[in-house]
Amino acid sequence: MPATRIETSRTIAAPATDIFALLCDPQGHVAIDSSGMLQDAEGERVGAAGDTFVIHMDRESLNDYPEMGRYDVTVTIRDFEADRLISWTVLGRIRPQIGHVYGYRLEPVDDGTLVTSFYDWSDIAPEWRDAGIFPVLSENALRGTLGILDRTVRRGYPRP
Repeated sequence: MPATRIETSRTIAAPATDIFALLCDPQGHVAIDSSGMLQDAEGERVGAAGDTFVIHMDRESLNDYPEMGRYDVTVTIRDFEADRLISWTVLGRIRPQIGHVYGYRLEPVDDGTLVTSFYDWSDIAPEWRDAGIFPVLSENALRGTLGILDRTVRRGYPRP
């Protein structure tokens, strides 16, 4: 059976509260994106499963489907455990909803926080599984985002 999940981890020398604060801010997602697709965001800081915000995307950054161009997606928080876990699904203009999940697990360690970024497409709609286009992002993209997250938090990303 082909892989349907990517995970990668990095220890960040910052408390989980600082990292989680960034991950709850829609603009924080734009600030740390390594793919170049996330261009801007609208919405309030999230605080619970079911909360949503909008991300303005640009698929040209990946150059895989240039005809998609610029579009908006709605991010819906799926799992929310303060300072421990946040995950979300994405609803864009494509129907049926794809059903892939992105997220972060945070675990305190002696020298900061072990942050695990994950991307799971195990429950995608059959139409998308059959299309053979997953994963959209690579493990390297997730690792790049963790590097940017590290740098951004260490520089003192704005907190509420």
